[in-house]
Amino acid sequence: QVQLVESGGGLVQAGGSLRLSCAASGRTFSSYAMGWFRQAPGKEREFVAAISRNGGRTYFADSVKGRFTISRDNAKNTVYLQMNSLKPEDTAVYFCAADPSYVSWSGGRHLELWGQGTLVTVSS
Repeated sequence: QVQLVESGGGLVQAGGSLRLSCAASGRTFSSYAMGWFRQAPGKEREFVAAISRNGGRTYFADSVKGRFTISRDNAKNTVYLQMNSLKPEDTAVYFCAADPSYVSWSGGRHLELWGQGTLVTVSS
């Protein structure tokens, strides 16, 4: 069983950058597609980005496309979310998720594993 622990959140000014990390325990990290979601205060959780098991495919929510990138290092059992040009509306708790399938992460389907989240606050 893989467990997920996020880190890298914090306070940043608008226009700044942060890199989130999600470290996974267990030996089967490369068997999982990985991704990120976020939940802003008073709002529902929303899809941010996903990456396939070998890192060859990625896709992003329209709201972050061109500003965020997702990558993974299977040797380190870690997935990253590089966030640039941050806006106050990016303020949220960011969650890492894992699922054997890369398909339909933005479609609201059940995903197998979730981390506890890390808070990102972007000040104006």
